[in-house]
Amino acid sequence: MTKVLIATVKPFAKAAITKIKEVFDKAGYESILLEKYANQSDFVNAVGEVDAIIIRSDKATKEVMDSAKNLKIIVRAGAGYDNIDLQAATENNVVAMNTPGQNSNAVAELAIGMMIFNARNKFTGSAGTELKGKSIGIHAYGNVGRYVAIIAKGFGMRVYAFDPFISKDSIEADGVIALDSAEELYKTCQYISLHIPANEKTKGSINFELLSSMPKGATLVNTARKEVVHEVELIKLFAERDDFNYLSDIAPDCADELVSNYQSRCYFTPKKMGAQTSEANINAGIAAATQIVNFIEKGDTSFKLN
Repeated sequence: MTKVLIATVKPFAKAAITKIKEVFDKAGYESILLEKYANQSDFVNAVGEVDAIIIRSDKATKEVMDSAKNLKIIVRAGAGYDNIDLQAATENNVVAMNTPGQNSNAVAELAIGMMIFNARNKFTGSAGTELKGKSIGIHAYGNVGRYVAIIAKGFGMRVYAFDPFISKDSIEADGVIALDSAEELYKTCQYISLHIPANEKTKGSINFELLSSMPKGATLVNTARKEVVHEVELIKLFAERDDFNYLSDIAPDCADELVSNYQSRCYFTPKKMGAQTSEANINAGIAAATQIVNFIEKGDTSFKLN
């Protein structure tokens, strides 16, 4: 019998687990839960005989891949996949996938929600500002970026975007103004919603030069990865500009320093929570389970990453 391990330090919602198991039960697969595990070694020790794995933010390291002798496929229930060692997966003949688009609306709503929270002075009762009429730049116009654009237009914001991998015609078909460079985007927009992946080219790329060019009252909202923001230069910017704000659902390593010195201008959620909605849990979980069944039964490699 095909065995599937669902390894989640941050568990799926109960309703999502029910639906994931329904997919596997129908296929005749055994599903095994490993939730809220204390150590990475618990994950490594659980993979020995499984044929497939579903993860969320869990670390699918080389050690995991090397220990999973029967593993054929691993699926990240979500869009970002920097927590999978793709080289190790390839070396072990394991197909790695993600589930793009399933969490997109949840992440976009959180990005806009944090903008509102900060603009209204964290709901302290003092007078804040409105989003209407403000300019927002979407850095990377993928699934999440498109949802941010839809919501932002509903608030009456002026919406711009930059993405070197998507044509300007495609962006502008959505009623969004496409710009030619990240530099132009940051110079133009009071708000930036950041959605770039973390890789060797992007890590630390959101730097002092880019951020310091933003207009007065600048706000960077990062629901992507903390590594893409250059933290040393971020601290420098906070010290030099008393109108700059940084909001993220993943705290930077320098969070304590920023909160201690600039509490009114930064906010970090207690844990990464862009995908933490019941709907996103269910959507991503079912997609991951379905992709596993389709791969094992039909050889379907849609969404393969390696």
